[in-house]
Amino acid sequence: MPLQEINFDGIVGPSHNYAGLSLGNIASASHKGDPSYPRAAALQGVAKMRGNMARGLAQGFFLPLPRPYDETLRRLAVDPATDRALLAAAWSASSMWTANAATVSPAPDTADGKCHLTPANLVTMVHRAQEWRDTKAQLDIAFGDREHFTVHEAVPPSFGDEGAANHMRFCEGHGAPGVEVFVYGRPGGKFPARQHEQASRAVARLHGLDPARTIFIEQNPAAIEAGAFHNDVVAVANERVLFAHEEAFADRDAAYEAIRTAFPALEVVEVSSNSVSLAEAIKTYLFNAQLLTLPSGEMALVVPEECRESASVWAWCESMLASNGPIRQVIPVDVRQSMANGGGPACLRLRVVADPATVDPRFMLSEAKADLLAKVIGEWWPEQVDPSDIGDPALAESVRTARGKLLESLDLAELG
Repeated sequence: MPLQEINFDGIVGPSHNYAGLSLGNIASASHKGDPSYPRAAALQGVAKMRGNMARGLAQGFFLPLPRPYDETLRRLAVDPATDRALLAAAWSASSMWTANAATVSPAPDTADGKCHLTPANLVTMVHRAQEWRDTKAQLDIAFGDREHFTVHEAVPPSFGDEGAANHMRFCEGHGAPGVEVFVYGRPGGKFPARQHEQASRAVARLHGLDPARTIFIEQNPAAIEAGAFHNDVVAVANERVLFAHEEAFADRDAAYEAIRTAFPALEVVEVSSNSVSLAEAIKTYLFNAQLLTLPSGEMALVVPEECRESASVWAWCESMLASNGPIRQVIPVDVRQSMANGGGPACLRLRVVADPATVDPRFMLSEAKADLLAKVIGEWWPEQVDPSDIGDPALAESVRTARGKLLESLDLAELG
């Protein structure tokens, strides 16, 4: 089977909660202390994956990581009574946002002709820095075919790496050689710039990318200060199309020219600040969308339902469709539980270009497996988690049991 894009979505974990741990993520901060609904959140994610399968697309998934994470509690000597933020970090279900799981370079781009994956170290935030080793354990199994995949260690923590959320790829077709673009931030602003330039350059070297087909672009500091903590909050790419806000990059014209020089077929679909303000784009996560190539060859943009509820954003989407540009469908989906914690449809998935037959089948989704996921989630995931519940021993046991039931149902007990 030829190479194709597979979207791997993170299953929302049973400890999903709103602790407001992510500095610079406005949605996360604004919902701090609200009750969360892990069961509804996970079922929303399953429905989103079903939608992609119904469109004829290959779909995979990753599992929630072990939570509460006892290693964090032990190594930081957390006192549950006084260290509430650190306690919440050990309970975080943030691995659901698999756009931060790794950076992926498909086989056509690399020197050895293998697909390379480097787990993100996520060192800027405590609750995310604890993820990468367990993430790598999943990647090692899912992409364990060493003839086709290489899974690296994370970049050393001297330099923050946030994975595919700051990485774009342009190509004439997913299986064709591509131009890879790494977007980094400069430190010193109101909010942390999570992607370090040197981390991006290290990943490019690890993956054996051609320097002539590898581009490094600075994210607009104003976008980071407005709440675009990752590039994929203001820009997304698919094949020949870059869909971006006018204020996404520090030097807009130079960024477009650099990409176009390496990839002359580039088509830019830009949203002007006059049409949709940067604040509204970030609030609705218009750009944190899945830009997909359907089996028909048409491109579709899977956006949060919040986009349809914004007058300016939806008016722009309708005008774009009327203009007969490269994006021919806009498809709203309900991922409100994820959105309230600062992650839209793009945050929930990691794109991997590969032959699905080379992936461990336990990580590939089918309708029957989606039914199984929904059944386990419906039976074992907590319906509601309140802020005061974090640290409760009974809830901790319930969360561990729920994850264990999922691993058992998928025959993935080795991840326990």
